Amino acid sequence: MRSYETAVAGAQSILDGEAHAYALCRPSGHHARSDRAAGLCFLNNAAIAAQLLRGKFDRVAVLDIDVHHGDGTQEIFYRRPDVLTVSIHADPRHAYPFFTGHAHEAGFGAGLGANLNLPLPRGAGRGQMLAAVDVAAKSIRDFAADALVFAVGFDAHNDDPVGLCALGDDDFGEIAQTVKALGVPTLIVHEGGYAIDVIGRCLDAVLGPFLTAS
Repeated sequence: MRSYETAVAGAQSILDGEAHAYALCRPSGHHARSDRAAGLCFLNNAAIAAQLLRGKFDRVAVLDIDVHHGDGTQEIFYRRPDVLTVSIHADPRHAYPFFTGHAHEAGFGAGLGANLNLPLPRGAGRGQMLAAVDVAAKSIRDFAADALVFAVGFDAHNDDPVGLCALGDDDFGEIAQTVKALGVPTLIVHEGGYAIDVIGRCLDAVLGPFLTAS
């Protein structure tokens, strides 16, 4: 199965009434734009899923916590008011994609106010990440999202070779608890992560809250 088809299957599960679903997408997709591939991403899995969810839900949010800015997702929805894009990532002055992901990028035209970037300083750890997640969660609530695409990369882990942030395994579980507490149908889409030995543990931490009855 091609990567985007996994995201499509996950989105269909949400459309069919599931509260949560997980799409193990490989390769990841959040750097792919509407007009080209980028950053080893060919099609934007999270954006495709968000667009499919719009077929049922009036307002959809995308929350991306990969350590790199979700520049492709931002570009695809930047002029639209119906999809909120939120990205928490390492400061793009020091990390790919360098030219996007700054805090002043808030959308354009009808989409003004529907894009939020929360860049983190190099080496950011648990406290800074969780504070940013709280800001992101408030923006999603204020947007009154009916459904969420949660784009999860694990390259913010302390052991990841990109070395941009310093999260531990359990920190990803804390993030997931905040996301689940939003109380909206949620599709988890797998993004980056290069420390092979820790990805499984981090994924367990993310999925745990969603597998626990409320």
